Amino acid sequence: MWWLSALGGVVVLATGLLSPQEAGAVIDRIAPVLVFLAAVTVIAGLADAAKVFEVAAREAAHLGRGKAWRLWLLVVTLATALTVVLSLDTCAVLLTPVVLAMARQLDIPPKLFAFTTVWLAGTASLLLPVSNLTNLLALHRFGQLGLGLRDYVGLSWRPAITAVVITVAVLALLFHRDLRRTYVVPETPGVEDKLLFWGAAGVCVALGPAFVSGVEVAYPATVGALILVVLFAVRRRPELRWSLIPWRLVITVVGLFLVVSALTAHGLEALLRQVAGTSGNGLLADLRLTATAAIGANAVDNLPAYLAAEPVAASDGSRMMALLIGVNCGCLLTLWGSLATLLWRDRCVAAGIHISWWSFLWRGLILTPLVLAGTVLALNLG
Repeated sequence: MWWLSALGGVVVLATGLLSPQEAGAVIDRIAPVLVFLAAVTVIAGLADAAKVFEVAAREAAHLGRGKAWRLWLLVVTLATALTVVLSLDTCAVLLTPVVLAMARQLDIPPKLFAFTTVWLAGTASLLLPVSNLTNLLALHRFGQLGLGLRDYVGLSWRPAITAVVITVAVLALLFHRDLRRTYVVPETPGVEDKLLFWGAAGVCVALGPAFVSGVEVAYPATVGALILVVLFAVRRRPELRWSLIPWRLVITVVGLFLVVSALTAHGLEALLRQVAGTSGNGLLADLRLTATAAIGANAVDNLPAYLAAEPVAASDGSRMMALLIGVNCGCLLTLWGSLATLLWRDRCVAAGIHISWWSFLWRGLILTPLVLAGTVLALNLG
């Protein structure tokens, strides 16, 4: 997909559909997102090499006390907390290796934990601005409407809770056989280099308060990545490889944003105004906007889909939240619906677990309509 996205970006620039100045403005806006994406992926790769995830998986297994359903509830709690505090992309990068390593060690089918992580990374990402990069992009619109953090949370908390509850219920229904399993609690593995282990674990833990401190999230992520790079350069240099940097994902994001920006400047915005509407509140109006946003997210990724639909939702905070519901909770049909899903799939591939597009789609077709309808209803009840 990365080469197709790159080709699209080149085409819109070469044909003049997007001027160099317009392209520069797009890159300037998404630069912090790209830096965050690269830094947090490096952190995940080096933390994995330091055995942080392997040890965390064994400790989680101890807390589960041999029952798969207890272990699953722990994963649900961790995925929700990581998504809310550290963002869905961080959850996909940091937690996915933990749950997959845990499933492999305990001989439990990995899809239960894999889908728990990726689904909650999406549906739990409404509550705070830091929970999703789309939320961060939306903050300036909320500010223009005179709405602050308290107003944002006032709009988001009911849909956020509803989205998590529906997701957990659907997961329990789809994987009820796996939840009945038992396992033998393993011993915690030994750590060869305790300095690397505790350094990597400390960076992962410190990201939480850093990301909710109000500082641009790219800064603490970059600092954390640099700390680990220096530690590994001193202690285990061969682990430092260029492959740690997700350059394919970076190219994919840049290309998608350039293409969507060009389309927006040449008629896409007018089309979206007709499809999604430009004003009006109420259940039907919000469902119309949310469904349009969800379709766009699954077609081209949720970040450019948000940017394309932002002008048609900018009239008030409720419509902005309906848009965020669509791009955050509705992007779980295609494997490219969000950066988090792409990161999650990369982690699955690295762990030797294959999730086909059809396997992802048919499960998403069960969850997505339920979670979108429930969250929009919760938004209107508020």
